[in-house]
Amino acid sequence: MADGEKKVALVTGASRGIGRACAVELAKAGYDVAITYAGNDEAANQTVKDITDLNVKSKAYKFDVSNKEACQKAADEILADFGKLDVLVNNAGITRDGLFMRMNSDNWEAVINTNLNSAFYMTSPIIKTMVKQRSGCIVNMSSIVGKMGNAGQANYSAAKAGLIGFTKSLAKELGSRNIRVNAIAPGFIQTDMTKGLETEKIAEHIPLKRLGTPEDIAKTVKFLAEEGTYITGQVIGVDGGLVV
Repeated sequence: MADGEKKVALVTGASRGIGRACAVELAKAGYDVAITYAGNDEAANQTVKDITDLNVKSKAYKFDVSNKEACQKAADEILADFGKLDVLVNNAGITRDGLFMRMNSDNWEAVINTNLNSAFYMTSPIIKTMVKQRSGCIVNMSSIVGKMGNAGQANYSAAKAGLIGFTKSLAKELGSRNIRVNAIAPGFIQTDMTKGLETEKIAEHIPLKRLGTPEDIAKTVKFLAEEGTYITGQVIGVDGGLVV
């Protein structure tokens, strides 16, 4: 970031886990950071405090990212509060796991709406500002299961695979406006989503022999925002070598 130049980032689903780590990492790089969250007020307020303790601006916005109208309203508020947006991290996501033969439409639609449609709902209003600026960086949080699939996660895998196609298409459309669009495909990361898994057994199958941390993902987001100025349309695996 150039001296004296203030940049602004928006991270969805940032009260905890990977989203929180991304927000804090960007704040450490000098970004003002807006975060969104669905329900945990205490966690969101703590994230905002941790960011503002780094002497940058932050504010949390509580709404449902699977709701198109709520996303439009929030985007308008964020742009009014911060004045611009340089980095958008579409991170919000949920799981509703279950074998496909037993999966009901509610669990299918909830995951598709939150993990995939939300990226459209948030990017659509934000992209207009980036086009006017003729600059911007969008990072979509996919997953290794979007590349390789996973039994019991047909809904999650479909959503994460959809984000990859979304990423590549936007990169082709927006490159001429100096807007870079990439995806990150995390492997097994130590978050609430992986609690209860047999982590030691999982680690045995990972070349680096450990689960990743939210900070591993956050550092990749910061790299794409700050140093990856000739990278667009890519899916970067941050998985310890699990998918090679």
